[in-house]
Amino acid sequence: MAADVVARDVVDTVLGFARTLRAAGVAASPDRVEAMLAAVGSLDVLDARDVYWAGRLTLCSGPDDLDRYDAAFTAYFAGERPRPTRTAPPEQQIVSAMAPLTEGSGEGDQSSDAQELAVQASAAEVLRHRDVSELTVAEREHLRRLFALLQPASPMRPARRRRPSPVGSVHPARTVRRALRDGGEVTRLLHRRAAPRPRRVVLLVDVSGSMSPYADALLRFAHAAVRARPSSTEVFTIGTRLTRVTREMRLRDPDKALAASGSAIPDWSGGTRLGEVLKAFLDRWGQRGMARGAVVVVCSDGWERGGTELLGEQMARLRRLAHAVVWVNPHKGREGYEPLTGGMQAALPSVDHFVSGHSLAAFEELTGVIERA
Repeated sequence: MAADVVARDVVDTVLGFARTLRAAGVAASPDRVEAMLAAVGSLDVLDARDVYWAGRLTLCSGPDDLDRYDAAFTAYFAGERPRPTRTAPPEQQIVSAMAPLTEGSGEGDQSSDAQELAVQASAAEVLRHRDVSELTVAEREHLRRLFALLQPASPMRPARRRRPSPVGSVHPARTVRRALRDGGEVTRLLHRRAAPRPRRVVLLVDVSGSMSPYADALLRFAHAAVRARPSSTEVFTIGTRLTRVTREMRLRDPDKALAASGSAIPDWSGGTRLGEVLKAFLDRWGQRGMARGAVVVVCSDGWERGGTELLGEQMARLRRLAHAVVWVNPHKGREGYEPLTGGMQAALPSVDHFVSGHSLAAFEELTGVIERA
């Protein structure tokens, strides 16, 4: 019975690690996950080196996946990446990692160590669904490493300009020019098609006092979005004033980016005037083209100190300009939540997608909503 529990924990651990890898950009297809499970079944699951090489040899499909795999392994198992020892070359390490287990007297110790390894990974999986406002300092530090693995994908839009392509409609001018070079005979039809281009994403992050428990996580998500698409992602903070922090978010290190943004934000943990700030954004930036055809993500709990009529008017104005409007409310992830505040009641009629943003799993879901928008 104990062996069945350990085997079930190992399977859950591998599946959770595969989900983390997919969030980091590694394909980790189901057949590769099955291969890792088969490899782990023949290895010493209490040896981090065996687990590391089993996943690396089965889940990675190319050289581009190796760095992402190392970062995901370090973050998920909350430890350093195993490195080959000085006494044996890497090839011998791989051979020993693939060797089958031999029965010995330490079977009970192996089971306890395997359970400990599974508990560590299961804790990381549970952490993905925890509310970020309820985490301890150590859990927040672990979550920051997981946030660094997020790679939000931008929604795509069709481009008007057509480019040469092996398939698509026939390009008459290029086909004729090619025929003239071939002596006037059409030997090959050349084609063209409209290649999709990334659609602009604009994030408006509420940094007022009521949103302070979630501001750090929201800004880290914004940094991941800017890092993935720096040329097509804009970030603003909203509260009592509107502040553009796109330049600060383009810093490579997330901690430095958040520190620079904090220095640039004058109304951190202040009040909330969503209607006035949204009007300022549309008057200065949105109406001139930044919000036109973009996916606008508003991250706020909807508390409004000003008039809700102005907020409703500006949200309707934003909806007419934007391709899609996404509202992220961290309180939506709580059981029994209903959008009863005046700000949410005024904004929801102009919102296309209403999602939660209280945990890492919720942010992973948000990346999908933005990409499908």
